[in-house]
Amino acid sequence: MKSSSKNAVEITDLWKKFYIYHDKVNSLKDRVIFWHRQRRDEFWALRNINLVVPKGKTVGLIGRNGSGKSTLLKIISRILYPTKGTVSVKGRISTLLELGAGFHPDFTGRENIYLNASILGFTRKEIQQRLEDIISFAELGSFIDNPVRNYSSGMYTRLGFSVAVHVDPDILLIDEVLSIGDLAFQEKCLARIRTLQKQNKTIIFVTHAPGQIEDLCDLAVWLDKGEMRAAGSAGEVAREYISFMDNLSRHGQC
Repeated sequence: MKSSSKNAVEITDLWKKFYIYHDKVNSLKDRVIFWHRQRRDEFWALRNINLVVPKGKTVGLIGRNGSGKSTLLKIISRILYPTKGTVSVKGRISTLLELGAGFHPDFTGRENIYLNASILGFTRKEIQQRLEDIISFAELGSFIDNPVRNYSSGMYTRLGFSVAVHVDPDILLIDEVLSIGDLAFQEKCLARIRTLQKQNKTIIFVTHAPGQIEDLCDLAVWLDKGEMRAAGSAGEVAREYISFMDNLSRHGQC
């Protein structure tokens, strides 16, 4: 694949393997001593993924649980690395992956804003310039100065999303967190995503909802058992996926 300055993400022949261990190991010492005796199976979470994401486009990743969507997002964000293949990313990435990822449970919400944004490369001055906007968007009130270990899942999501969309990313990665929280805040998040789209930001997000794919995305990728089953215009891929799931439902395989 020839690299292009018009692309935000380029993935070539990507494979990701994990090992599933069947023997229980109680300590690091046991793992070192008995590592060659442990029974394990190979599990290929992703196989032969080739994908180009043009700058300024919104791409939805859809598929059943265990299809490799979240793994692919983590590889793009460099939390994980491929077993084989290459990933080229051009631009500053902001991620909203697992609930509370990047937060320290003993720090307050305010302290975690500084922590999270500094990990993304922002100076303290840059964070301070965005701080009030982040706090206002999250709608946490006085809870912003409480330890996040006391937060509900909805509060985690509000804070995480607010940080992710206010650090001026070139590429925003979102993993299935828009379904958490009340309806009003979900609508607020979707409105913010549309604002980022108008600013020509690149967005890649994981969802189980074909409706979100059709409503928000330019392009879509359908992953099934670690492989790309379809890729192309959002509407076409969403309709293929709906047809597939309807067929499974009729045969009692969902």
